Amino acid sequence: MKKSLGAKTLIYPLPVWVVGTYDKERKPNVATIAWGGICCSDPPCVAISLRKATYSYGNIVERKAFTVNVPSEKYVREADYFGTVSGRNVDKFTESGLTSVKSDIVDAPYVKEFPVILECKLIRTIEIGLHTEFIGEIMDVKADEALMEKGVLDIEKLKPVIFAPDTASYYGVGKNIGKAFSIGKKK
Repeated sequence: MKKSLGAKTLIYPLPVWVVGTYDKERKPNVATIAWGGICCSDPPCVAISLRKATYSYGNIVERKAFTVNVPSEKYVREADYFGTVSGRNVDKFTESGLTSVKSDIVDAPYVKEFPVILECKLIRTIEIGLHTEFIGEIMDVKADEALMEKGVLDIEKLKPVIFAPDTASYYGVGKNIGKAFSIGKKK
């Protein structure tokens, strides 16, 4: 029997992404988010949702660009830190010891040490309620070559971090359990 949990933001897994932006003075900032996902394949787009009160919100509106930085398990502490302080008051790159790199494609920074980066141009903004959804066209994806296996990213080498919203906990990714668009054919 299933128990009703009510209307809440409970879905598994949620990504742990770090969004990179510049402010009006070109100061780089990063913020950790979990409200995000791919929203279109042609053109390739990603959607992220932020509250208006956040520093990154204003930066995206101003610059019309952002990066999505995918941290590996190695950087879970830094990713968590980026979500606990505001870039209005703290230089997160200096405090974390990580490196800001200027994208040569969009007007936003990315985290050099993080293994996968999506460079996004803002194409649409949707006011939803407490959050605003920013849709960014993915202009380029950068990935550490060491994560590649036969020309594609190897998720087991990437070791991305996922988030459980009901317990506010981070997790790693488990083992491969089957090939998509294939395993179901054996039914």
